[in-house]
Amino acid sequence: MIFPRWAMVVLVLGILSAGSLGAEPTRHEFESKHMGVTFRIVLYANDREAAEKASKSAFDRVAELDQTFSDYKQDSDLMKLCKANDAEPGKGFKVSEDFLKVLMAAEKLSKQSDGAFDITVGPVVQLWRLARRTQQLPDTKELGEAMAKVGYEKISIHPSTSEVKLKLPGMRLDFGGIAKGYAADEALLVLSSKFNIKRALVAASGDITCGDPPPGKEGWSVDIAPIAKGQPVRNLTLSNAAVSTSGDLEQFVEIEGVRYSHIVNPKTGLGLTGRRSVTVIAKRGIDADSLTKAASILPAEKALTLIDSIEGAATHIVVKENDEKPMVITESKRFEQYLAK
Repeated sequence: MIFPRWAMVVLVLGILSAGSLGAEPTRHEFESKHMGVTFRIVLYANDREAAEKASKSAFDRVAELDQTFSDYKQDSDLMKLCKANDAEPGKGFKVSEDFLKVLMAAEKLSKQSDGAFDITVGPVVQLWRLARRTQQLPDTKELGEAMAKVGYEKISIHPSTSEVKLKLPGMRLDFGGIAKGYAADEALLVLSSKFNIKRALVAASGDITCGDPPPGKEGWSVDIAPIAKGQPVRNLTLSNAAVSTSGDLEQFVEIEGVRYSHIVNPKTGLGLTGRRSVTVIAKRGIDADSLTKAASILPAEKALTLIDSIEGAATHIVVKENDEKPMVITESKRFEQYLAK
């Protein structure tokens, strides 16, 4: 649903004491590029060899999901679906379990958010990618044609047969606002289920999924990057939870004096204007990732209602409409419980 974005969350990690007698697992860190960003795994294991083996398996899982959801790779599962629909619009296309699972989660949030989150916004996203490169607004006619293909109700999902139908030719799905969170969840699951490594964290740019906390800690320490450079950060303590931050600190384009965010509103086809930073905490990365996009687009009051309706979820929203107006900060009722003490 959105353009690739720079990290909006900074990870702060505790370091084990060098005085360990060897009984405690030690901290290991690994990085690998997938889905257009650097995935980072931090885990605690008894030896380096075991840590390397586990992290490689987790990164392999992320690479598998990249091949499923990428709209840059022409041979991805996603692009195969879109191309098949162009050839025979409305024909059922069999998809993988991962594809079906994420698509159904996206559909659920689209309904909950009244379309503020909508993965069918792909044709519009492509126009804004060009706008960022050319520094020119999308052509009005082309934008109108792209918007005619947008609408989550234009997807038909058949779980019993694992088939998906797109109702119009030229439709393009964009999993950019949900797939990284799901991939972080799955990488953490690999570490836990296959290698019994539960003290771990997976960061995919602005999407972070946390397992059990580091030894001797209550949780993983995560900083929320501010809406503008030079402003103070806020620190969270998380365990067995996920956090995602979306904003325009780095990802934006300024055209004719107007600043447009990389986050595109599916209802208008336009990038959001003004400044904003939205952080969402949830039980899973797939939820935190996608909810940040919905909360960025919805009015703050509706965003709070949505977040509060989801068990364990919390949000911190910062909006500055323009230079003349003051910054407005809104927090959901659960957010305070995640702040570092």
